[in-house]
Amino acid sequence: MELTLVPHPSTPPTDPPFRVWARVEHSAAFGSAATTNIWFGVSAPLERFVIPRSDEPGRADDLWRTTCFEAFLQRSGDEAYREWNFAPSGSWAAYDFAAYRERLGNAPVAAVPYIRAEDNFTWWALGATISVDAVHWQLGLSAVIEEQDGTKSYWALAHAGEKPDFHDARCFTAKLA
Repeated sequence: MELTLVPHPSTPPTDPPFRVWARVEHSAAFGSAATTNIWFGVSAPLERFVIPRSDEPGRADDLWRTTCFEAFLQRSGDEAYREWNFAPSGSWAAYDFAAYRERLGNAPVAAVPYIRAEDNFTWWALGATISVDAVHWQLGLSAVIEEQDGTKSYWALAHAGEKPDFHDARCFTAKLA
């Protein structure tokens, strides 16, 4: 499925505007695990943006402070959810929450996410492959995009409030089955 992310009205990108989208491929597996591939695309040249670098990509906190892509997964009918963060550097984070912003800590993950970035000169993409248990999920996709001039725009499938809040379950508008 291909989905369009929209900037929060209070944090628009600079001109010329660009587009952010996501393509999600979820393959149910036998047993208790499934693989979800998420590609985020940005329709402007990579050099326009602040792209974090890392000598040793791995689990890291505070990725959302600059260009970062996120996925929120919540079982249908549940208050608990998991947040995944993916940086173009290959760094990542996964957190479990009991309910809205009630963080339990780092999520135990069965497999480290596979993250890759692709520069297509006029647009670029970040791909992340994660392993999830094979149940029905509400999915929220979001991005923090920082431009070289310091402008930050906050993108999501939907926005529910006056300020960007990716943790708001009303932003979890896609479904994985």
